[in-house]
Amino acid sequence: MPHLRSDLITDYDRLADTWWDPRGPLAPLGWIARARAQFVPPATRDDARLLDLACGGGLFAPHLSGKGYRLTGVDLSQLSLREAGRHGYHALARADLAQLPFADGTFDVVTAGQCLEHVPDPYGAVAEACRVLRPGGTLIVDTIADTRLARLVAVTLAERLPLPGRPERGTHDHRLFVNRPRLLRTACSNGVELELHGLRPHFREGIGYLVGRRDRVRMVPVRATGVLFLGVGRKR
Repeated sequence: MPHLRSDLITDYDRLADTWWDPRGPLAPLGWIARARAQFVPPATRDDARLLDLACGGGLFAPHLSGKGYRLTGVDLSQLSLREAGRHGYHALARADLAQLPFADGTFDVVTAGQCLEHVPDPYGAVAEACRVLRPGGTLIVDTIADTRLARLVAVTLAERLPLPGRPERGTHDHRLFVNRPRLLRTACSNGVELELHGLRPHFREGIGYLVGRRDRVRMVPVRATGVLFLGVGRKR
C-alpha cells in the first residue's frame, strides 16, 4: 500500500480553525456528515455508544442530536480534537485507526467518514472498526472509490478549480482510493454485510452554493457508487 503523507496530520492541524467555515476547504465534509447521520439508527438502550473515527473538528455530532448515543471521537490531529470537544462529544482520543484503544464489542455504532481514502491500509482500518463494534451494531463508512472517474472528480477537478469549498491541492492521493469489492469482502469476513449507496451533491443547491446564495448543500443518494459512496451494515 502507498505510504501516508508525513505532513497529512500537520495539514489538518493547520486547517483546524476552518472546520466550521461554510465556504472553507473542509465545508463539503459537513454536507457528507449530515447525509451519514441519516443512516444512524436511534439508540435502543440507555448506555448506547457511538464511535466516530477520524472525527476531525466534530462536524458529525450536531446531526446526531436526539438519537441517544454517548459519542466518542478519535483522530490523529490534536488541534482538530480540541475543536471537536466544543461540539457535543462525551469522550475524545488521539489514536491510529489501525490500532484503536478499545475492547472488542465496545460500541453500538461505528462510523468512518471521509477517512479511509487517507490511510495506508483502509481495509485494516475497517477490520478494526468491525472489531470494536458489538454484535447487532451498525457500521457506516463513506469514502471515495478507486475509479478513473473518482480521480477526475476528486483530484483533477475538485482540487484545481477555484471554487468555494475546494480542498487544498494534495489533499487526496488516488492510490489510496478504496476498492469496493475488497471493502465488501473485508467487512464480510469481519461479520458485517455492507450495502453500498452512491452520494452526490444536490444539483440546484450546488449551483446556489457556487454563486454564494447557499451556505450548505444536501447530498442525495444515487445508484452509481463510482465516485463518492457510503456503506452501511449490521454486525452478525
